[in-house]
Amino acid sequence: MIRRAVWRTSRRCLEIGRRPLVMGILNVTPDSFSDGGRFVSAGEQLASEKTLADAVNVALEMQSAGADLIDIGGESTRPYSDPVNAETEVRRVVPVIERLASQLTIPISIDTSKASVARAAIHAGAEIINDVTGLEGDSMMPAVAVETSAGVCVMHMRGNPQTMQDDPRYDDVVAEIERYLLARRQACLDAGIDSERICLDPGIGFGKTHEHNLTLLTATQRFASHGTPILIGHSRKGFIKKLLQSKERFSGDDYDPMAGTLGVSMAVAAAGAHVIRVHDVAETVQALDLFEAAGGLDARAAAS
Repeated sequence: MIRRAVWRTSRRCLEIGRRPLVMGILNVTPDSFSDGGRFVSAGEQLASEKTLADAVNVALEMQSAGADLIDIGGESTRPYSDPVNAETEVRRVVPVIERLASQLTIPISIDTSKASVARAAIHAGAEIINDVTGLEGDSMMPAVAVETSAGVCVMHMRGNPQTMQDDPRYDDVVAEIERYLLARRQACLDAGIDSERICLDPGIGFGKTHEHNLTLLTATQRFASHGTPILIGHSRKGFIKKLLQSKERFSGDDYDPMAGTLGVSMAVAAAGAHVIRVHDVAETVQALDLFEAAGGLDARAAAS
């Protein structure tokens, strides 16, 4: 059964009902796979006041287009990406968060696995910690979540960005990741994080083959049945290209990653995903509007 859900941040309560929340992605990195280098250069910090203003304007445009949250990241987690230190990450994200905190009316999420970055971002105005290591990469992260009352998104990743795509294997990918997420949820509860502050993410593209990703997506309703919000982050990822290029009508780079992303977004929306993390906010919101109007969310609503 698909259930309505609540996700509390440090400042508000997000209620998720008939349709999923749309989380817009804002990467202030030089090397993220889709939009890296748009707002920073040489991997050091925001390149100028203009690029800071540009980043802020993109976030404001996402809000105007219908985003329910903005996720800001200062370190790429694409396969084989190089890690950065906490100081660099703080220099990238905090100026943007500080500027946006007084202008946005929707929550800001900080995409980081470092407790010191999370603390600085929350103090600057972020309300959610989105951690690709499931709050395991930094032993102080659970304490920061408790201290700040931030919402948390707990993701599954096999290995780390430098190793995660080195021949990932599972006996039963859905069952294993389901067990991991439920165990991490319990670990968060044991650490003192309130149950309504927790969101879970199966980690599409993080230590999974293209086949694993598709199998996990078809299990969205199963993940969503445990009473905790489920986030799906599939936007523009490699499995979309792999699948589309397997079709005879496509060749080379003759495919549209946004179109593929929208197709997956509608499928997981119908299956009960509570949050959809995407680059293309306006297109996703418009697709959801029409999908809902045409009855695509009726089954989800009936089960809520």
